[in-house]
Amino acid sequence: MGSEEYINHVQIFENKGRVMGCSNPHPHGQIWAQSSVPSICLKTQENLKKYFNKNGTTLLRDYLTTELKSSEKIILENEDFVALVPFWVVWPYETMIISKRVMENILQFSNNEKLSLASIIKDLTTMYDNLFEVSFPYSAGIHQSPTDGKSHPEWHFHMRFYPPLLRNAEVKKFMVGYEMLAEAQRDITPEQSAEILKNISTVHYKIGK
Repeated sequence: MGSEEYINHVQIFENKGRVMGCSNPHPHGQIWAQSSVPSICLKTQENLKKYFNKNGTTLLRDYLTTELKSSEKIILENEDFVALVPFWVVWPYETMIISKRVMENILQFSNNEKLSLASIIKDLTTMYDNLFEVSFPYSAGIHQSPTDGKSHPEWHFHMRFYPPLLRNAEVKKFMVGYEMLAEAQRDITPEQSAEILKNISTVHYKIGK
């Protein structure tokens, strides 16, 4: 899709669970391709480019290096990817997957990196299900460089997961009142969230039952 001259942004994402507005229960994702670049992605692009021009490296590469040194917010790691809870999260169990190698988009993946990404997604979503022993709802999506035909060395592939559940399978976090009018509030810290998630098994709770 991105090879088409009029397509400048390709968004790959998944909404899972009725609570996320997903009316079709079977597992599926979506791809939206468009000529315009969404405002959030444009703002991200501007900030990534500023950082790269100033430092000569990607912002996420430096951020990942910092998080790996402390390991406090690291949940999962394999040969090619790291799953962590970023310090800026607002959803209780929000996470990010970052590639260890700097890649602008999924077209630059090696075959092994494709398998590694699938593996860490499987482990992370299994941990989500195990948290409250429920098919865990979330919105997830890939962030990658624009498809405008230009090189974007400032971009560093990553994937975001936004799950809404808070204390159990029945309690959902809502963005209301102050959060809609002023600023999102955290219910638990990123460190607390990471500590909970990293101690959850990657073997699905339904196996062996």
